[in-house]
Amino acid sequence: MAEKEPTEARDQLEARVRAVISRSREIPESELSMEATFEELGFDSLDGFEIIFDLEDEFDISIPDEAAREIGDLRELVDNLEALLAGKTPAIAAKLEKVAE
Repeated sequence: MAEKEPTEARDQLEARVRAVISRSREIPESELSMEATFEELGFDSLDGFEIIFDLEDEFDISIPDEAAREIGDLRELVDNLEALLAGKTPAIAAKLEKVAE
């Protein structure tokens, strides 16, 4: 079986994230644009953490709390999930580590 193109893998990841959020928050997937901020979607910090927990269960990963607090929109969320799934430090966590130094 040939390896998937990065864009196809990214599209699948975005679709899974939208599906998880749709189930978790009872929002139609069609309303979940990758550019939408949590604020625009009406999510408060508790909603954000519940979504993070649901995604951790879905992907069997752990999302660092520091990174989760800094995620403001769906694209950032997918970017960080993609990094975690690839075994890399999430971009936001890496940025926070540099600030702490």
